[in-house]
Amino acid sequence: MCNRYVSPQEADIERFWHIGARNPVRWWDEVVFPRGRGAFIRRAVHDAGYSRELVAGQWGLIPWFAKTARLSYSTNNARSEELAAKAAYKQPWAKGQRCIIPALSFDEPCWESGKNVWWRFRRADGMPWGLAGLWNTWIDKVTGEVHESYSMLTMNADSHPLMRRMHKPDPKLPPDRQDKRSVIPIEAGDVDRWLAGTVAEAQALLRLTAAEAFDAAAVA
Repeated sequence: MCNRYVSPQEADIERFWHIGARNPVRWWDEVVFPRGRGAFIRRAVHDAGYSRELVAGQWGLIPWFAKTARLSYSTNNARSEELAAKAAYKQPWAKGQRCIIPALSFDEPCWESGKNVWWRFRRADGMPWGLAGLWNTWIDKVTGEVHESYSMLTMNADSHPLMRRMHKPDPKLPPDRQDKRSVIPIEAGDVDRWLAGTVAEAQALLRLTAAEAFDAAAVA
């Protein structure tokens, strides 16, 4: 599970993901934590054709049934295996409310030494990550205030040579049953299919990235 990442600047996001610079100026956190404010890219909601738009919202999806925007439970990460069944995510998943979360790097805890050592993960090619996410728009029925929000998708990484090393292991479980988690990068050539494809096409993009794609090391 990812609980901290670094966001690129707005101009860099617009340039790398080919988003027009007409987006209104927004503010989001440079280092994003759960329930903080981050940027995400989605299919433009008011475009009958297809274009991308840059949005800022809460990292922690606010589901349609929420009574308040301030949730008592965590939704910053969503297990990809549960998207079609989990109450908070099944509606956005079925409706194709998928997004790209831009990140220069993300951090994960490694417990191989017996204590928590934070590792930082960048791309080996120097490019930003485009991480798979789901978004939702929630409107406060009392005030009418509009809240944009998103979740970062994860998948089982017990078989991944790098990501399986992250997070605190459960000594009661064998190595191949730990349910270690990894974020899911969406490559630049797959962004349109992720944002605008069918559910089946999006499902096919939920896969782990080769260890060689990572530039990872303990944070000094």
